[in-house]
Amino acid sequence: MESESETGAAADTPPLETLSFHGDEEIIEVVELDPGPPDPADDLAQEMEDVDFEEEEEEEEGNEEGWVLEPQEGVVGSMEGPDDSEVTFALHSASVFCVSLDPKTNTLAVTGGEDDKAFVWRLSDGELLFECAGHKDSVTCAGFSHDSTLVATGDMSGLLKVWQVDTKEEVWSFEAGDLEWMEWHPRAPVLLAGTADGNTWMWKVPNGDCKTFQGPNCPSTCGRVLPDGKRVVVGYEDGTIRIWDLKQGNPIHVLKGTEGHQGPLTCVATNQDGSLILSGSVDCQAKLVSATTGKVVGVFRPETVASQPSLGEGEESESNSVESLGFCSVMPLAAVGYLDGTLAIYDLSTQTLRHQCQHQSGIVQLLWEAGTAVVYTCSLDGIVRLWDARTGRLLTDYRGHTAEILDFALSKDASLVVTTSGDHKAKVFCVQRPDR
Repeated sequence: MESESETGAAADTPPLETLSFHGDEEIIEVVELDPGPPDPADDLAQEMEDVDFEEEEEEEEGNEEGWVLEPQEGVVGSMEGPDDSEVTFALHSASVFCVSLDPKTNTLAVTGGEDDKAFVWRLSDGELLFECAGHKDSVTCAGFSHDSTLVATGDMSGLLKVWQVDTKEEVWSFEAGDLEWMEWHPRAPVLLAGTADGNTWMWKVPNGDCKTFQGPNCPSTCGRVLPDGKRVVVGYEDGTIRIWDLKQGNPIHVLKGTEGHQGPLTCVATNQDGSLILSGSVDCQAKLVSATTGKVVGVFRPETVASQPSLGEGEESESNSVESLGFCSVMPLAAVGYLDGTLAIYDLSTQTLRHQCQHQSGIVQLLWEAGTAVVYTCSLDGIVRLWDARTGRLLTDYRGHTAEILDFALSKDASLVVTTSGDHKAKVFCVQRPDR
């Protein structure tokens, strides 16, 4: 079910510079924020001086590692009944919490689950490449390095492990505090993670050189490395946001009090050039922040859905929260997904609500398709939906899970969606759209 609204939802903050719209065209004039003076293009830290942070040349896609895939049991085809998936991976014995695709070829997936297991497997047929063994708690984070040569997994207890993909050998491990989030650096073999003690960790893999960024005395709940590879934005349970300099190890900007959130942060995102940051919280607000100045330049709040009774501010905060958010790469639009099932499309130039699309149950995550104005959502009803952000229309949906979807990933060419679910399965859906 979907509904549209063109009403405003901006806070009393000055709007960004005006952007010119031309009907519903996908190409519009975008006026970027002043990026400020460039940071020195030197190494991340003295102890990491041999890490190359410069953008690497894009290699031609393809499997050049000579991986040998071993047939395994536990792979099943399409289920009887309404199942739109092409492949189902069924080696997990409990809820599957996370999934990531290898960025170079988009031919491999890594999944982690409540069964304390993580697997690297092939998307085309679901065959297992290897198991990431040795975890002692639910695996909640997993991902490939920027060049797809390494894969990292992390469990709730804080045990992180890294494997070399081609040899299937474990090359590094570390025990940190209770794990909240984990992310690879976009250009180097450097792994970052946030823990419940408030620390943000950074390791060079596999030699293990380590640096910590100490936040407030509360969990570091979410984080994202900025596209320049020199800064990371981290959100905390106390509602504060810090933008850290990865080389110097100091916070460049700290947003707290009225500038921060009034509840724990749940997610952060950056736009393509790293000039803007979006943060989301259980306080139901999404804040638009200039990465250059550290100032809040917009605040987006949910509007009451017509079919639901109006709630007080405190009651709304208890029953709703921002679960996921992101920027469109071709239009000045941002999408915010809420626990109550609302997908809100905001116009960044006017800071108003452009469309409101309602789901039958809570949104878990959203992703923008690169180069288009299409938003993908996965939700607690086990369905993946594709939305046209220009019109607010539902384009199509994909079904097959028998429980809630807990995570999903999208291939670079947007031809595949890979989902994980509480039904103990991961599924691969082939995306077919008439507009392509």
